[in-house]
Amino acid sequence: MQQLISIVVPVYNEGDGLTATFKALQRFSHRLTQYQFEFIFVNDGSQDNSATLIEQQAKQDSRFKLINFSRNFGHQLAITAGLRYAGGQAVAVMDADLQDPPAVIGHMLKKWEAGYDVIYGQRERRFGETWFKRTSAKLFYRVLQHITTTNIPVDTGDFRLMDQKVVRELNRLGEPDPFVRGLVSWVGFKQTAVLYQRQERKNGVSKYPLKKMVALAMAGITSFSTLPLKLAYWTGGVAIVTGLIGFNVMLFRHSWQTNSLIICSSFFLSGIILVNLGLLGSYVGRIFNAARQRPRYIIASTQGFNQLTAQSHNEKISQPRLPSGLRQHN
Repeated sequence: MQQLISIVVPVYNEGDGLTATFKALQRFSHRLTQYQFEFIFVNDGSQDNSATLIEQQAKQDSRFKLINFSRNFGHQLAITAGLRYAGGQAVAVMDADLQDPPAVIGHMLKKWEAGYDVIYGQRERRFGETWFKRTSAKLFYRVLQHITTTNIPVDTGDFRLMDQKVVRELNRLGEPDPFVRGLVSWVGFKQTAVLYQRQERKNGVSKYPLKKMVALAMAGITSFSTLPLKLAYWTGGVAIVTGLIGFNVMLFRHSWQTNSLIICSSFFLSGIILVNLGLLGSYVGRIFNAARQRPRYIIASTQGFNQLTAQSHNEKISQPRLPSGLRQHN
């Protein structure tokens, strides 16, 4: 009996390149006849014709399925929704722009057949990206690995294949602002890498501008490390030591310029306070988002799933989990 492999594809304004993505997935699946495939496209509030193209493809090929968000909820939540709907014995995640080639999933499946539970794509090279993006991404992953207790592999994104038992554990988590690649590392199981070369985008533009890159980086850091909170102690200590040194230098030189002293001290100490307040605010914001108990996303419609499956998943997401330690009171 053929095993079912689910491929989850988050989509946001990718209408220019979706036809090429459909064809690439079809070619890939035709080469691996030992498996059955389902392609779950999650439309994350696209403003172009992405949803229409996926609907048309789903009518032509029943393996293609669509989840329509009511608005743009973000890449990470689009992946989360796709994982909840996936029914395969293994589930792959890839972007719609074909920068992560579907053919690499074939190598991941071989590792899966060999007994690995998570096989993540690790980038050897990144074509078509700016020096700033390559350098900042490389720096971020190395910093994240050093400040967290969870071993998050460097030079990886969300492109990976996971066994259904890993997906089941991920679906049990209820983080309102998930950092999926970090959560996959956190749940554990037997993991390994497949090296590949990330291709240049052929159609459209990147959906991860600097603002979103910074937001994703902050989500990763605040999800998996409390080190920034400890910076308050360290920077406070540095400020105190610096102030004492400055005081002693002026005392030794008998040089008391009151205005300069007050202005410099104010700027220095205010900067330290504001930085630490910002870091604390990031963590408090995550607690606030969890305490509101809103659904993490809203699904406007689906296509290609049976009615019972869609209803079951809608019921699950309408009842968000309470954060640990919080209880409802009547």
